[in-house]
Order: sequence, then C-alpha cells, then structure tokens
Amino acid sequence: MREAEVHAAEPRDRLLLALDLLPELTGRALTLTALSGGITNRNFQVEAEGTSDRWVIRMPGNDTHLLGIDRDAEHAATVAAATVGVGPVVIGYIRPEGYLVTRFIVGVPIAERAVHEPATLRRIADSLRRVHDGPGIPGLFAPLEVVERYRTLAIERGVPVPPEYERAAVLARRIEPILLAAPTPPRPCHNDLLNANFIDDGDRVRIIDWEYAGMGDPLFDLGNLSANHELTADEDASLLEAYAGALDERQLARLTIMRVVSDFREAMWGVLQQGVSTLDIDFVGYAGSRFDRLLAMAATARFDRAMDEAARS
Repeated sequence: MREAEVHAAEPRDRLLLALDLLPELTGRALTLTALSGGITNRNFQVEAEGTSDRWVIRMPGNDTHLLGIDRDAEHAATVAAATVGVGPVVIGYIRPEGYLVTRFIVGVPIAERAVHEPATLRRIADSLRRVHDGPGIPGLFAPLEVVERYRTLAIERGVPVPPEYERAAVLARRIEPILLAAPTPPRPCHNDLLNANFIDDGDRVRIIDWEYAGMGDPLFDLGNLSANHELTADEDASLLEAYAGALDERQLARLTIMRVVSDFREAMWGVLQQGVSTLDIDFVGYAGSRFDRLLAMAATARFDRAMDEAARS
C-alpha cells in the first residue's frame, strides 16, 4: 500500500493500511483492540491470524507537537531503550502519521502501590540506570524551559493560566540557578515515569511510552518517579541508593528539588492540554492537583534542607 492511501483512509482503516506496509504484517488478516490508559494518544493491540505474536500500534493525539512531542525523537528513544533491554522492540515507524509499531511486551502491569515496595523500587532503579547509561538520543529536555513554552502556548489558545503559576514561578527562579551551578551531564531520560508505563516481564521492569524522552538530568527522572508516586523521604533515599549504589546527600537533595520541578512541568502540561486535547479528561483538576502538590512540598523543611544542601554543591 502507498503512504498516500494510508493518509486518506478513515482512522481505523488507516491503521490497518499502515500495518500492511510492514514486511512482518503484510497481507495478513489483522485484529485491532483498543488499549486503555493513555490520555494523549490512542493505542491498539494488534493480532494476526495464524500466530500468537502480538504488536502495539500508537496513533498520536491531536496537535501533540505542541506538548513538545517529536515523533521522530520518540522512535529513536524507543529503539535506544530497546537496545538496553528496557523499551519495547520497534518493528516499524510510519511517516508522516508518526505511527509507532512495537512488539507487545508479555508481562503484568505494576500497580501504583507496588512502586513503594523496596524490591520494586530496586528493579525500577536498575531499568532507569540501564537507560541512563545507554546510547544517546535526539533532543534535549529542559523542564523549566518546557514550563515556559507551555505557558506561552496556553495563553495563545485562550487558556487562563491559574494564579498558582506565579507562586511556582517564584520557586523556579530560586531553583534554576542552583541546578545550573552544578550541571549534570545530560543522559537519555524518559521524563514521564508513571506506573502505567511500567510492565514487569518476569525478568525486568520494562518501560513504554517514550514520547517525552530526551537528553536531560537523570535526577529529573528520579524526581519525576518520586513525585508521580508520592514517595516518602525514606523511599527516595532507597531509590537513590539502589540507582547509584550508595547514598549521596547532594544527589538526594537534587532529587527532592526535582520533585517540585517535575510537578511544575506536569501542572503546566495540564494547563496547555485544556487548549489542545479533545479527550473528555479533567485537565483543570489535573493541573490544580499538581500545583497543590508542588507548593505543599516547597513549604516543607525537607525542601528547605534540600535547597541548602544543593546550593553547597
């Protein structure tokens, strides 16, 4: 099939035409089953007649480039993660639609409560270390720059920026020089570490959904994981020790600061989505909860100590 035919077809038919472009699936009778869980894209499990093998195809959501998503970079990041045994194996990437086709990972999801278990934290840390030590990927990820880009785009689309933004921006102006004074060499990072993106294949924690990946600060990944699952201070210490092999107080301080940075990015993502997404999701509530969480963390003695420790770096 020609790519022009793929572009002209109806959504579900487009997927089938796209899959027919791939040598592994050409000419086979295919069944698509929608997968739940995504709030930006649509994902489908693909089954083929005559085999028990399964695949996944991703259909990007509307205007996702406005969220800083580069589908070419996502493809490269997924391939890189697969080379270290963490990401799904890529079998195809269809342009210009940006459909990514990967092998289905056979395993079980990791529940949010399980992330708090020491054994699970160690396994997640191992997978992240493999990615961070792996091959470089396209693009840079600077979360505070992302925040400002989201704000500008939200205003352009008539989305009101909540008043909590100003309080968070004041924090960001305190945080940024501390981070820049002791920069971490950029490493390939995932930047969207939700338990919904983890699959336990029985051997390793596999990580999917690489659309926000880029070269960045590994401690942002750890802080993002921590904030998304509201890890305790002791759990943060255990995570860092499992990741680095030893507990470094300055790295722990940076991880704590990155929790606030991560939630600022998440909050403004929710603000921009109000002017981008067509999905029936409460993005106002999503943004508000992240602003509340980051401001609560920033009001703690734990955060003050982290800022003092990081400033001594």
